[in-house]
Amino acid sequence: MTALEQAIAEFGRHMQVERNLSPHTRKSYLADLGQFRTFLAERALPAGEEEGILADQMAIRSFLASCHRRKLRKTTISRKVAALRSFYGYLLREGKVGFNPAELVQLPRQEKYIPVVLSVDEMLSVLQVKFPESPSGRRDRAMVELFYSAGIRLSELTGLNVGDVNFAAGLVKVRGKGRKERIVPVGTPALREIEAYLLRRGELSPNAPAAGSEAPLFLSRRGKRMNPRGVARVVERVVQESGIGRKISPHALRHTFATHLLNAGADLRSIQEMLGHRSLSTTQKYTSVSVSRLMEIYDKAHPRAGREENER
Repeated sequence: MTALEQAIAEFGRHMQVERNLSPHTRKSYLADLGQFRTFLAERALPAGEEEGILADQMAIRSFLASCHRRKLRKTTISRKVAALRSFYGYLLREGKVGFNPAELVQLPRQEKYIPVVLSVDEMLSVLQVKFPESPSGRRDRAMVELFYSAGIRLSELTGLNVGDVNFAAGLVKVRGKGRKERIVPVGTPALREIEAYLLRRGELSPNAPAAGSEAPLFLSRRGKRMNPRGVARVVERVVQESGIGRKISPHALRHTFATHLLNAGADLRSIQEMLGHRSLSTTQKYTSVSVSRLMEIYDKAHPRAGREENER
């Protein structure tokens, strides 16, 4: 194993143990760093003088230029820059390099991103899908209801434990990115479906653990915690059965949650808190407001917005 490979492996353990990043983020960052290592090796580019792990800015720029030539999306290239910055930032803190060569590399200008959002009618069609009365059917309905009711991430839903749901208060404790916990309100329909599922939870598998407070909330048929891919397949199937004619991911339900709140008059700061965003700008990107809603607000609030019915 080369010095760079060893450093990447240690960084992987750091992301899991110390930073508690999601499995998806860890996998993506390690894949990006692996591609960077391969790029250096294939082109015989020097990895630097500090134990063969410090590439210079020109090597990083050459790597990103190759990504552009492969016509990768700008969001993908930005993630690769983030992976390199995080990796070399870690090495800098560990005293293994003298500076972070990725720090001054400019990020590509991002495309305008409009999140996929369901209308209220489309969302109601999804929620009106008939689920089997089996334990897995109860589980699937509870998961879909919870996605829309609380706006949580896919990894946050799979990470829920039985004790995280406070039925009396109508709240759920969510473990988000970077070990941050937050409390999110949950609607009565979702709580009702979770309660119905818990009554059948033990029937999912003979290996199902007892429903203690630290036990996984949503179980697979093998009695294990549901994995993200399994939940995504459930959402895909339910959306297809709804007949809305669109392909929707679990994250689109999070966008839908936020957008419906905003369109109904909720303030952006409250939505930011519920979504668990550090920056308000992130919340603004994850929510969309219809033009008619914007015009309605403008007409009511702006003193010079008066529109006569018969404009000349």
